[in-house]
Amino acid sequence: MRSAGDGVARGRLLLATRSAGKRRELEPMLRSVGWEVVDLDGAGIAEDSAVEDALESALTFEENALAKARHFAAMSGLPTVADDSGIACDALGGAPGVHSKRWGAQPGLSGLALDAANNALLLARLAEAARGGVTTRAARYVCAAAYVEGAREIVVRGESTGRILEQEEGSGGFGYDPLFLSDDLGRSFGVVTPEEKARVSHRGRAFACLIEKLRAGS
Repeated sequence: MRSAGDGVARGRLLLATRSAGKRRELEPMLRSVGWEVVDLDGAGIAEDSAVEDALESALTFEENALAKARHFAAMSGLPTVADDSGIACDALGGAPGVHSKRWGAQPGLSGLALDAANNALLLARLAEAARGGVTTRAARYVCAAAYVEGAREIVVRGESTGRILEQEEGSGGFGYDPLFLSDDLGRSFGVVTPEEKARVSHRGRAFACLIEKLRAGS
């Protein structure tokens, strides 16, 4: 069913992510425009790590997001949104980039333990770059958000600029958030409120753009 005048279909929408942090950020945003948000567990889609990891093997955030949205839309028969996100550091030539999620991966690591390994590796690599004379800590968070409903596909990008701190600040958010000092907020994503982060984050910007395109009938 489509609501009058805004181009956004109302009904069930599959939010295709296994990340509890992403669900916390995105579910309220999507519900606020009238979607009944369903997660992968709610859609009865059991996790298949080998298949799902392979969906994130492309070289761009946009390709990965679209691959995930297509895959889970086909499995569920529902309009589906998915994203691929990461952090890109100038001193590291844009790394970890699309490899952000599993950059510090070791057997058995997941959740907070994997976040800690990723953050430790990022600090180590920036320290190594600084010893080689590259001292910039400028970075940007990037998110590509994809929507798939049958033949209709939309992919958009959001970014948030900042710098990498020398040590974690706060314990909020997830991923690299405690190390990311936001240019917009002047504080790390690890200490700001979820509402403050949502206004300026890469993911908030990408999904706001996606919603606008849906409203416009793109």
